[in-house]
Amino acid sequence: MPTGDPPKSGKPRRLLWISGLALLLVVMAGALLVVRPAPVRALLGEPTTTASPTASPPPPEPVLGDLASASPPPTAAGLAAALDALAGDPRVGQLSASIVDVVSGESLYDRSGQVPKVPASVNKLVTAAAVLATRGPAHRLATRAVKGPEPGEVVLVGAGDPTLAVDGADTYRGAARLDKLAAQVKRALGATRPTRVLVDPSVFTGPALGPGWDSDIAVYGYAAPITGLMVNGGRVRPKQQAPRSRQPDLAAGQVFAKLLGVPPSAVTVGRAGQGATELGAVDSLSVLRLVEIMLRDSDNVVAESLARQVALARGAPASFEGAAQATTEVLEELGLPTGQVRLFDGSGLSRNNRLTTALLAAVLTFAAGDDHAKLSGLFAGLPVAGYSGTLHDRFAGHSGTAAGLVRAKTGTLNGVSALAGVVVDADGRLLSFSLIANGVPGGPDAAEAVLDRIAAALAGCGCR
Repeated sequence: MPTGDPPKSGKPRRLLWISGLALLLVVMAGALLVVRPAPVRALLGEPTTTASPTASPPPPEPVLGDLASASPPPTAAGLAAALDALAGDPRVGQLSASIVDVVSGESLYDRSGQVPKVPASVNKLVTAAAVLATRGPAHRLATRAVKGPEPGEVVLVGAGDPTLAVDGADTYRGAARLDKLAAQVKRALGATRPTRVLVDPSVFTGPALGPGWDSDIAVYGYAAPITGLMVNGGRVRPKQQAPRSRQPDLAAGQVFAKLLGVPPSAVTVGRAGQGATELGAVDSLSVLRLVEIMLRDSDNVVAESLARQVALARGAPASFEGAAQATTEVLEELGLPTGQVRLFDGSGLSRNNRLTTALLAAVLTFAAGDDHAKLSGLFAGLPVAGYSGTLHDRFAGHSGTAAGLVRAKTGTLNGVSALAGVVVDADGRLLSFSLIANGVPGGPDAAEAVLDRIAAALAGCGCR
């Protein structure tokens, strides 16, 4: 089975433009409400004076120059001298690590990089790559309402949009809204009064909870049962992670029924008839925005829904099994090293998943190249060290100098800690890196601190 070196890539100017622009937009959105770390200000080339709160921000433009490809990349010996002691720290248990020079695609550092490990949430990187490759960044999911078999019956047909909102005061900003769909339905029905709501979540199939998931995942709100129709990621209260509904599809139908003036007792699960008349439709956020949410916040429900979009795009069953198989096939067709891949879900919650750090570094390197423009959207969602997403409170102490300079996806399960992303080193070389620690003793904090120091070491040295 092929394992191979990471694929070569063209000069990744597009990554620098997109990642720099995305970071600029994040900062602009925060305006004066947050204090930016000094490395972030330096990275963005911002002035040290405070802008007037009434001044209009300048139009976004690329903020990073071209790669310093004329500078030599780090050497294997230099990286070993900088990283081996950290990689051998007992706080990270059994650590696998892969570091790749993005311009050349050359593997610079490999520590058990071909050994399959439980990846935790860095698994979402392969989900992101697969859904961007198949659906494309602009694709949207249309939640529809159609006529039921009897007068006054309305069928709410899910499209697998986990971010579907109720009325604007919801979890995901800018999401499609049921109140707007209900207004369309009322207009389409005219004088006919809605009397019953059927809920059709059949776009997804199979079990609602993933194989290898810990028993407390749904209890503590790390995910909800995965269905083809839900609002607010299955949350009972939109601004709180837990609890999650045990039947998200039925709960969505009851919310929709209330908007139509139909009692909850008149809501049931059913199927839309073939060729049923459409009464209205609302479109989801784009796949690019959904990928950004998935990576920035490590949203497990969004991840599982996006993995099923990969299956649907390939005509496979939209189940855990179908999505895992489809994702693996897409990675293989992209030319990525899939020999050790064993996927069971799209989020990384499953302890049955197995990925290698070599594959994850290859995914990042591949997405940074010029040959597959759709994949570059992966970088917009990567959290910024010490600043955003799941890295907003990371990279303190000895790792603080890397704040704002590392963009990476985190991963955490009991006994598992992971970090995978990109960093520009002191000589201006863009590196992709992947770190997965299994058998981590104790809690995750100590292991995370070591992984952060490794990434910070990459940012702080030329390592030659």
